[in-house]
This record gives sequence, structure tokens and C-alpha cells, in this order.
Amino acid sequence: MPIVIIAIAEWFGTALWFTPNAVIDDLQQLWQLSPGDLGWLTGAVQFGFLLGTLSLGLSGLADRTRASRLFALACLIGALSNALLPYANGLGSAVGLRVVTGMSLAGIYPIGMKLMVGWAPGRTGLGLAWLVGMLVLGTAMPHLLSGIGWSGGGLVDQSGGELVDQSGRGRAGDSDDWRLTLWIASLLSLVAGMAVWRLGDAPSGQRTSATTSSRLAGLGAFRIADFRRAAGAYFGHMWELYTLWTLIPLLLIAVDPTISSRTLAMTSFALIAIGAPGCWFGGWMSQHIGSRRVAAAGLAGSALCCLSYPWLAPHIGYATLVGFLGLWSLLAVIDSPQFSALSANACPATLVGSALTLQNAIGFAISAASIALLVPALPTWEATIAWWLLPGPLLGLVGLKRIGKPSRVAQSCA
Repeated sequence: MPIVIIAIAEWFGTALWFTPNAVIDDLQQLWQLSPGDLGWLTGAVQFGFLLGTLSLGLSGLADRTRASRLFALACLIGALSNALLPYANGLGSAVGLRVVTGMSLAGIYPIGMKLMVGWAPGRTGLGLAWLVGMLVLGTAMPHLLSGIGWSGGGLVDQSGGELVDQSGRGRAGDSDDWRLTLWIASLLSLVAGMAVWRLGDAPSGQRTSATTSSRLAGLGAFRIADFRRAAGAYFGHMWELYTLWTLIPLLLIAVDPTISSRTLAMTSFALIAIGAPGCWFGGWMSQHIGSRRVAAAGLAGSALCCLSYPWLAPHIGYATLVGFLGLWSLLAVIDSPQFSALSANACPATLVGSALTLQNAIGFAISAASIALLVPALPTWEATIAWWLLPGPLLGLVGLKRIGKPSRVAQSCA
């Protein structure tokens, strides 16, 4: 039961992550944004996440405080910053709010992993697979909320027809539907925080001693060879994953500029959410073939997708292209929980929280750089943007190559 509560709380809490992406049509018209400005909004979350994870990982706070309390507080702060987004007066203040949201997510995602490791001893790969699968659903959730179409009639006129602009997508500003998308995501985050607050920490979990939780504590994990290898593979994976998820609605629009807002939202939700069952399947497979092999298979598959997309995209139909993007999205995330499992298993229990949080900090810094560099370049590079994602999974495979081979992993990383 605790595993289920933590997994669902992760789903609801991370619904804050991509909320602007799900209502980008409305925000573009409200604030007169260019397509490249989506990269600023998403990159701001990644930057805030970097600040939060660095603070938690380097200070050792992730291992010196009760994880359940930290998770609940982060959910509250994130819910408030996300709920205030409709009141921003432009891109500048919106970016500031998204930075705060990103900082709160640092207390939701990696701290959620620490909670799962504590409540699922001996089943780290499987438990984290469920957790990351729920993270994927949370990431996709705003697209689902946007695509539902709330009562109030903003997206439907009195005759029942959809209101569209010249691009064929829904006309922004006709209702509060997009605001409800943000506010419901905030409500879900509050529910997540309350659930974990009531659950508390695993009975066997012990706070870290003052020595191992000292300043810069998380950096000690990099003394362990297998942790460095797993973290390095994770860093390559992060160059690709969040940039791909950010690009998905833009790639769909590029292929079909007349796609409606609702179709775009629901398709984007499906293409991101498909990674959740992928993570769960990968977790089940890790119990049979090990986390390293599952991660390697995911990296190899997503590398092939990066390589082939520019050649396939101009020559296959829309439905086939959507199927290809779904496969790519699944392969790009199926390995994610296995990196965390490999890293957690390489570290002593006293440093799991700080080590995973710091690993996330560096990984999301890489993803922020990837988003900032590649998303604005989409109009120039078009389908060949996929080749710029390819170095990520290739470097990840290099990092995985020696995991599990004899090394001095028994040394203290304190």
C-alpha cells in the first residue's frame, strides 16, 4: 500500500511540470509569444529544478530531514506557484514562477525516489519503475487536462462547433478553460502532498549521521565507480528525454499545421504517457535480466529513433508518424528508473537521498541546456533536429558499458 500511495503522489505532484506546454496556444496569443518562447518556459522549470536539487544534494538536507515532510512542503509551494501563472503579466514574470515550480519539483521527484527506496527494499528497480512511470503520467497530465474541454463553452460555440483561428487550432482567450488546466494540476499536487504527509517515512529509514550529511555530502557518491558510470549514462539520457517531450507538440504541428487544439493536446498526452507502461514493463524485466540490460536496450532503441526520424518523417503518413513518435517516447524513458536503481544500489543507504538528488540536478541542467539550444532551432533544422539528440543515448551507452564489472565499490563515499 505505501508503494501505491507514493507512486500516485508522484503522478499527481509532477502534473505541475509541463503545464505551459499544454496551453501553449492560449499563452502565445495572451502574451504574444513566439514558438521558441516555449523553450524559455520549459527551460525555466529545468533551471529551477537544478537550483533545488543542487541545494538539497550538496547540503545533505535530503538525508537530514523527513522525506515525507519535505515532499509535502514541495507540493504546496509548487501548487501555489503554478496556480499563480494565469496572473503573470508576461513572459518575464511567468518564467520567474516556473523557476519556483521547478525548485518545488526538486522536492517531489528525487525525494519521492528516496521514499520509494525506503518503502521497497530489495525491489529498487521495480519500485522506481512504478515511480518514474507515474512521473511520466504526471508530465503528460496537463495535456490530458487541456484536451478534456471543461464546461463553460470556451472551446465550443453555441452551435456546438469548435472555435478556430486561421491556423486551424483553437482560438485562445475565449474562456477560462486553460486556467482550469493549471488550477486542477495545482489541486492534484496538493492532494499528493497531503497523502505523503499522512503516510510518513518508512519505519526502517534512518536519518543520516552528521558526518555523512555534511556540506557537499552528495558529491561523495562520485567516488564510487559504478555510481559514476550509472550517473554518466543518466546524463546522456537526459540530453534527449525532456527535449523530445518538449518537441512532441511542435513536431505534430509541423506535420499538420491545421491540427486542432484538442487533438494536439490529447495526442501529445498519449505520446508522452505511453512511457508509463514502458517504465513498468522495464521494471518487470529488470527483475529477470537486470537494470543494466534494460537501460542499454532503451538507449539503443532511442538512438535508432533519433537516427532514423529525419529520413522517415517526410515519407510516412501522419498516423504512422504518430506511432513512430510513440515508440520513440517509450524507448526514451524506459531506461530512466533503471539508472536511478543502479545509482541507488551503488551507494550506502546513508547517502541515497543526496546522491540521487545531485544526480538529478546535473541531469536536469543538461536537459535545460538541451531544451534551450534545440527547441528554438526547430524552425531551422526541422526534422533533422533529431540528429542533435543522438549524442545523448550514444554517450549513455558508453557510460553503461562497464557497470557491474569489478570495481572498488565497497569504499566509503562519505
